[in-house]
Amino acid sequence: MAQGSAHIGKDRYRTEIVVGGHAITADEPEALGGANLGPAPYDLLLAALGACTAITLRMYAEKKGWPLESLDVALRLSGKDEKRIDRTLTIVGLDAEQRARLADVAERTPVTLTLKQGLPIATTLA
Repeated sequence: MAQGSAHIGKDRYRTEIVVGGHAITADEPEALGGANLGPAPYDLLLAALGACTAITLRMYAEKKGWPLESLDVALRLSGKDEKRIDRTLTIVGLDAEQRARLADVAERTPVTLTLKQGLPIATTLA
């Protein structure tokens, strides 16, 4: 399955992440004391959901032989105590029935289901 690592040194909140062989820099915005050198942690969460949604829906359309021209996934995280994500799909090239089916499939993408169901996290010291 997936594997990654994150390293933070003395550069305040700048965090170097390696996941799937790709390097990503995460940080906090200046308003929160960071240098805004990369996406903040919740930005990365939205990126994962957006990528999973787009890829899964593209795969589904290809499997069905549908002429999907493009798909945009807009995401917004809101709430303080009770967080929620609003996801808006803009689909080009499909009819209303096909777009509705993709919206239904979006509710069951792997990352969507993981976020909705929660995920146990076990922490140990090295």
